[in-house]
Amino acid sequence: MTEYKPFKEGKVREVYDNGDNLIMVATDRISAFDVILKNKVTDKGAILTQMSKFWFEFTQDVVANHMISVDPQDMPEFFRQEKFCGNSMMVKKLNMIPIECIVRGYITGSGWASYKENGTVCGIKLPEGLVESDKLPEPIYTPSTKAEIGDHDENISFERSVEVLEKHFPGKGQEYAEKIRDYTIALYKKCAEYALSKGIIIADTKFEFGLDEDGNVVLGDEMLTPDSSRFWPVKGYKPGQSQPSFDKQFVRDWLKANPDSDYLLPDDVIAKTVDKYKEAYALLTGKEFTR
Repeated sequence: MTEYKPFKEGKVREVYDNGDNLIMVATDRISAFDVILKNKVTDKGAILTQMSKFWFEFTQDVVANHMISVDPQDMPEFFRQEKFCGNSMMVKKLNMIPIECIVRGYITGSGWASYKENGTVCGIKLPEGLVESDKLPEPIYTPSTKAEIGDHDENISFERSVEVLEKHFPGKGQEYAEKIRDYTIALYKKCAEYALSKGIIIADTKFEFGLDEDGNVVLGDEMLTPDSSRFWPVKGYKPGQSQPSFDKQFVRDWLKANPDSDYLLPDDVIAKTVDKYKEAYALLTGKEFTR
């Protein structure tokens, strides 16, 4: 059996070169505040992969995506080992666009902190009188630069995103900036409406895009997972306060409350986190999670 080694490792994912395509493996690592925690969360990687698969299929009429297969039988023998079962996705190779496409439908987190300070979120002026967790009149697009591990992403304006992309793709910066913005809003609106019907509010999320060999903009990375989104239960939603969540906000909140934890979570926090991920998966897909 040929051994494979990842040529790229992110906070959570490992990426392997498979000739004409890539194999992305979502590990059970978990990160918060741009730090990889010392614990692993059992089944987390498989939940993220299967949830991305669900959303990629759900939105393929909006924009093409990079997914080829999650079936181990379609992959080299190395990836048929048990540790790769359910958490591996064969994907197309893309020239990734160096912008994180963040969309916010509700005001929370750093956006709420900014709004309280000056009435804006990432430089976008919002109506007066909003309270924490309010639904915004319309979703807003707030791009950021993509940071290396250990660095922090930097929120930028749409105009700045055009400049960044023009440097990478001369003559195409405006076109690509507009396309990824418009795809981001369209994806969010479709998926947020669906999720709402299943009992989940998608408060905000982020997408990443790349270019295929023909220069088409294609959705890549992960999609609408608890790692890249804020999921709130519809039941009990009440503006004017923070909301309980199905995502890793639970982990962030625990870390904030325990600043001396040295990024080591107790077992009960890990168990509760994976239970929340599984509950969100079941609500959104209509089926219980299995590897």
